[in-house]
Amino acid sequence: MKQPPAQLMTQQPLTIGDVARVLWAAKGLIIAVTLLCALGSTIYAFVAPQWWRADVLLKPTDAKQTQGILSQLGSLSGLASLAGLNLNDNRTSESIATLKSRELLGGFIQDQNLLPVLFARKWDAQAKRWKSDDPDKQPDVRDGIKYFKDHVFSVEEDKKNGLVTVIVDWRDPKVAALWANMLVDRVNDFMRARALAQSEYNVGYLKEELTSASVVAMQQSIGRVLESELQKLLLAKEDKEYAFKILDHAQPPRLRYWPKRLLVIAGASVLGLLGAGFFAVYRHTVRRERTRLLRPQSDVPV
Repeated sequence: MKQPPAQLMTQQPLTIGDVARVLWAAKGLIIAVTLLCALGSTIYAFVAPQWWRADVLLKPTDAKQTQGILSQLGSLSGLASLAGLNLNDNRTSESIATLKSRELLGGFIQDQNLLPVLFARKWDAQAKRWKSDDPDKQPDVRDGIKYFKDHVFSVEEDKKNGLVTVIVDWRDPKVAALWANMLVDRVNDFMRARALAQSEYNVGYLKEELTSASVVAMQQSIGRVLESELQKLLLAKEDKEYAFKILDHAQPPRLRYWPKRLLVIAGASVLGLLGAGFFAVYRHTVRRERTRLLRPQSDVPV
């Protein structure tokens, strides 16, 4: 009978010995590619922009929770909710969300005039204007917020101990530390001002309700809530570290964060070595398959 066509014949897989022989035969290519990757990564590691990382260690400061108010108020708890009173007042999640918010970051970028700094390549420092006259090509605060979040600013929360770290990466170590500290001060001031406005509104509302209440029990319940709000108002006025207590201020870092030169060079060299080896084995496999397909097949008698 006839032997099956070459296209239907199975090919023996490469053994470890075959792979070793292929790699040894292509050692010149592998060494050349590895050295080229090492050289390229070395050049990059020394000419790439250097970045420094500054961080601030924080502890969220929860306000004193009102103890037993809900159980004492009874039906008045619905009234407190309608008034916008937060009886539990756990600020941790709100503080972290505010720290990451577009409102806070956008205000910081605008107040510090950071758009020309963040997009220095698009800014003409001598003329003090954008290089392009097209408004669509000129960065605005939305572009600044996106760049800031993607490349400069990040927040890490440790769920185990509840600590929060504010991180700023920048090309100047002193500026990185300055921005990190300023952002923490900004969120504390922002949350403090918001709490003052809310507490002042709550106190005014509760005083009106206390005046109009005719039932003694209702007056006592409102009085307890009013006392709690007055305490929060006093706390917001006196406590500058309203949202976060600063455990460790940012300091200008001594060592750069990126590029890590040894890591870049070693990583690129390993990738070059593996890539060249894979290419050599793949090339050998393709050539062997092509030779097998082109080899003429003869009829073999039964």
